[in-house]
Amino acid sequence: MRAVRNAIIFVFVLTVAGSQSLFALHSRTPNRSTARRHARVRRASLRRVYWNPVLRGSRESLLRQNEEIDRLQLPRIANDDELLQLEQRQELVRIEDTRALQVSAKVEDIRRYCRPWTLQFVNDLAEAHYAKFHRPLELTSAVRTVEQQAKLRRTNRNAAPIDGDTASSHLAGLTIDIGKKGMSRAEKKWFDNYLVEMQQNHIIEAAEERRQACYHIMVGESYPQWRDEKAMLAETSKERTRESVTGLKN
Repeated sequence: MRAVRNAIIFVFVLTVAGSQSLFALHSRTPNRSTARRHARVRRASLRRVYWNPVLRGSRESLLRQNEEIDRLQLPRIANDDELLQLEQRQELVRIEDTRALQVSAKVEDIRRYCRPWTLQFVNDLAEAHYAKFHRPLELTSAVRTVEQQAKLRRTNRNAAPIDGDTASSHLAGLTIDIGKKGMSRAEKKWFDNYLVEMQQNHIIEAAEERRQACYHIMVGESYPQWRDEKAMLAETSKERTRESVTGLKN
C-alpha cells in the first residue's frame, strides 16, 4: 500500500510540474507578441507627435489653389508644345540659378519655368533666406504638364490628380517646390515664420510635404501688390521713427 501511495504521489508531482512548464511555454509567446505590438504602437505614436507641421496640407487648400487658377482663367498646360508657347508669350518666365537659389539638376531644362509673380516670390524668399543663413535654397520642381503629371502619378501615390477640383497647381505654373533636405531646425522655423502670414491671408497656399522632402508653395497673383504694400508700410514706419528721433533731439 505504501508503495502504491508513493507511486501516486510521484505521478501527481510529475503532472503538476509538467503542466507548469507547459503553461510557461504558452505564456511566453503571447508576451513577446504583445511587447512587439506595444513597440509598434509607441513608434506610431512618436511619429504622430513629431509630425506636426506649421504648414499642413489639406483638401481645402487644394480647392483654393484650383479656385485661384480658375479665377485667373489659366490653362492646365497639356504638353511641352503648350508650355513653349506660353514661354514665347512670356506668360511663363525662366527660373535662373542665383547665389540664393539653385535649381535641382533633376529639374529638366524645359520645366524651369513659372508665372512672373511666382518668380518674384521665390527670388524674394531665396534672398531673405540667404541673408539669414548664407546658403542657397534648392528648387526641386516648378511647372509641370498634364502629360508629366500623369506619368508621375503612376510612380508616386502622393502626386495630385491631373484634373478635377484638387488637381495639381503645378499644371498652371503658379507653384514651386523648395527642398527641405539638409535644413536645420532653425532654418525650418524661419521658413515657417516667413510663410505663415502670407498663408493666413491666402497670398500663398503652402504645405510642408511629409512623403517628399519639400515645401509645396502656390503663389497667388496678389503677391506683388501685397509685397509692395508691405514695403510701403515698412518705409512709413521707418520715416515716423526718424521723425520721432529728430523731434526728441530738438
